Amino acid sequence: MRTLGIILVVLGILGFVYQGFSYTKREKVVDIGSIEASVDKKERVFIPPIASAIAIGAGALILLTGRRSTA
Repeated sequence: MRTLGIILVVLGILGFVYQGFSYTKREKVVDIGSIEASVDKKERVFIPPIASAIAIGAGALILLTGRRSTA
């Protein structure tokens, strides 16, 4: 459980820092016989700040409750 808490906190911090991620998608535009044309489109996925805050809070809660039960 401690590992999960650490992962959630790190992902939440990364979500605040980068606010999302982007990737490239190849899309076929023309396909006529043996002639093919494609375009690379850059897509962006936005991560809302509230999701990052929830991840940090959940990770911290897991870390704190895990520590209490072992003490």
